[in-house]
Amino acid sequence: MKSFVEYTKNCQFPIENLPYGVFSTASDDTHRIGVAIGDLILDLKEIAHLFDGPLLKTNQHVFKETTLNSFMSMPHNAWKEARETLQKLLSVDCPTLQNNAALRSKAFVAQSHATMHLPARIGDYTDFYSSIHHATNVGIMFRSKENALMPNWKFLPVGYHGRASSVVISGTPIRRPHGQILAIEGADPVFGPCKLMDFELEVAFFVGGPANKLGEPIDVKTAHERIFGFVVMNDWSARDIQKYEYVPLGPFTAKNLGTSISPWVVTTFALEPFKVPNFEQSPQPFPYLRHEDAFNFDIKLEVQLMPKGTTTPTTICQSNYKYLYWTAKQQLAHHSITGCNMNAGDLLASGTISGETPDSFGSMLELSWKGTKPMTLSDGSQRKFLQDNDTVIMRGSCERNGCVIGFGDCVGTLLPALNMN
Repeated sequence: MKSFVEYTKNCQFPIENLPYGVFSTASDDTHRIGVAIGDLILDLKEIAHLFDGPLLKTNQHVFKETTLNSFMSMPHNAWKEARETLQKLLSVDCPTLQNNAALRSKAFVAQSHATMHLPARIGDYTDFYSSIHHATNVGIMFRSKENALMPNWKFLPVGYHGRASSVVISGTPIRRPHGQILAIEGADPVFGPCKLMDFELEVAFFVGGPANKLGEPIDVKTAHERIFGFVVMNDWSARDIQKYEYVPLGPFTAKNLGTSISPWVVTTFALEPFKVPNFEQSPQPFPYLRHEDAFNFDIKLEVQLMPKGTTTPTTICQSNYKYLYWTAKQQLAHHSITGCNMNAGDLLASGTISGETPDSFGSMLELSWKGTKPMTLSDGSQRKFLQDNDTVIMRGSCERNGCVIGFGDCVGTLLPALNMN
């Protein structure tokens, strides 16, 4: 496809992408919905009247709101209609926007002039544990190679309910937390700042579509109709706090300190050309988790680490979404199998995504192998875990035939712990 908006060959926001986000500007602090195209943002509030298809012509108000929730709550076919309308309006063959200078001047904003915000009101946030390589690595570290995976791991997508209120947009700094830490095995815990601060490389998706009623599960075969789009995620983790508190009920304060997401929500439609076969599962899952269609994606993932005072980040991880054992459809079907009602704007994360090789491990815990293998950065400094003022940069992209689909950087800087004396 070709757009009248010009952009470079390797631009991560071509007309084939068109991800959604929420932004404001210095001249207008109103939060509004936009679509990324090249290095611009198309303000949907200004062109809401142009969505004149059968599903959207009576629902143009959804593009004038301050979050994506109302649009997300519409049926799957409405998302498709919106995408087709946007691609038509941005096409080099369509004069509607291209030849209307007055409308263009109001509708397009430079990304460099915009401030990005959370794209939706996140009612609930759930984090899964769906990468077999990550789960195996952690199991070997803390149990043994022979007992790496827990008995239930290959039967169901393991997950926990996270904290929606501390999900933040890229660029928001994260504070090193305090908590109870077991400094000496067998002794009582001590209270103090986390010493083993970590990131987790993840990809999450926003739930959409009309909500299922309480008591009515989502069918795995049609679960894709409830998956609006994907973001890159950094699930910040306080490993030493986590180690002491996770028995018997799992992660709690070690995970609620902050979760960063990339600014743009890439739709499933944009990812369609990058589908790859699902991870081979053995034993075969129960029927409610089985789907024959591919719902795995070749999304290249990268993590860079940049200490304070340096301008050159070090790439410390290169992984891929395709390494997930459990698909997003299976995650959603399992989450709702009890009849849990899923709402538009709910956020479901993959868990740390690690590959087979050490350079693809998606956390410091794995990259340093529990602190036994320090990493050397480009400035000569070493890391076992994150230090104060380190900046973590995560990226995701799909590439095919010269077309790049991107999510925007997911960035966060670790601030020193507060003085609580």
